[in-house]
Amino acid sequence: MSVPPVRAKESGYRWFVVAGAATMLAIAMGQLVNGLSVFFVPLEREFGWARGSVALINTAGLVGLALGGIVMGAVADRARIRDVCLTGVVAVGVCVALASRAEALWQFYVLFFVAGLLGAGLFAPLIALAGNWFPAGAGLAIGIASAGQAVGQGGVPFGAAFLIEALGWRGAFLAEGMISLLVTVPLALLMREAPRPGVSVAAAGGPSAPLAPATVVVCLSAAVLFCCTCMSVPLMHLVPLIQGLCISGSDAGGVLFAMLIAAVAGRVAFGKLADVIGPMPAYLTASLWQTMAVFAFTRIEGLSGFYVFAPIYGFGYAGVMTGLLVTARALTPPARRASMMGVILSFAWLGHGLGGFQAGYFFDVAGSYVPGFANAAFAGIANLLIVGGLMVAVRRGRFDPAGARIRTRLRSPLTPDDPPTSGAEGGVVVPARSIRS
Repeated sequence: MSVPPVRAKESGYRWFVVAGAATMLAIAMGQLVNGLSVFFVPLEREFGWARGSVALINTAGLVGLALGGIVMGAVADRARIRDVCLTGVVAVGVCVALASRAEALWQFYVLFFVAGLLGAGLFAPLIALAGNWFPAGAGLAIGIASAGQAVGQGGVPFGAAFLIEALGWRGAFLAEGMISLLVTVPLALLMREAPRPGVSVAAAGGPSAPLAPATVVVCLSAAVLFCCTCMSVPLMHLVPLIQGLCISGSDAGGVLFAMLIAAVAGRVAFGKLADVIGPMPAYLTASLWQTMAVFAFTRIEGLSGFYVFAPIYGFGYAGVMTGLLVTARALTPPARRASMMGVILSFAWLGHGLGGFQAGYFFDVAGSYVPGFANAAFAGIANLLIVGGLMVAVRRGRFDPAGARIRTRLRSPLTPDDPPTSGAEGGVVVPARSIRS
């Protein structure tokens, strides 16, 4: 039995789920992933801390996201989604507001670690929830939901730059925390699970995969560790890189905002592309785009050059996360999807923390961002090698030993005109025309 279609009265609600997920990810992840970038210079001026030490505040939050992703992903497979989301949004809002009272580095480290640890209950569960509401065309839905993070990664630093100028860094932290709570708590309360698939599909565990789930988790975790090490360097250090050229913080924040607005379009576009050519080719394409372009930021010397190049980079790099998420959805069993995504994404947050820290560290050592951005490019190459190897392994694993039937799919779940049939071993056999790799 195929997954039952979403009833008409639920069709509108599922798009509300996507919009709500995008909004919560925009506000929460915008603060946790790179929202601290515009606070680097004010904190340096206030306390005299080294840039590497300030960057560790963000790293502490990302380590919290990594550890929390494993725990909260597993919890999300068992608990009500609204409870998981509510825990996450309250933790982020309260911890960011309390940062306005911090006086020592360890206090920032603890607050952002806790925010990440509990805020991790948002990303993997919300992405899994958005995809589960769409039996077909999940790539577009996931692309839109994950685009919220791109909006936040551009919008939060951009808005925070003006808040800092108007209220100081303490007032900016307090305002961010309060706005976060006011917007995200009502949305968290309105989230609910998608309808469950039919009994026979659930009993079968969903369509069989070409690789063991443990292999998929290991490979994607390794890939995303390097991928996000590359990705995080411009996200965390583009603003201070531009400020180092005697450009104001608000103008530098505007460049980051322009890059991440382009990233919104990129996430949606690559989500649709994943529905057309398959998630792994889409993931590989975006990874190549990001890797080839990241070092070029260090070669730009004027504000106009940054405004031209940053959106080009942003559109392509944004497809990496969409490609990863849709690939993970295609290669993991539905019953364990949130927990497996939590593990994979934990390595993404570790990569973000590693990339941001190493760029700050090498800036302190060399007085330049060239080494940090070069390391980002090398990490991107490592990601490409792993993803390429995984795609080859998946293609080889498509066929059963006799080569007569294709037993997996790397696109959306079964459509009504692609009914499953019983295989010799009791698995689900998917017609060849529903495959993309």
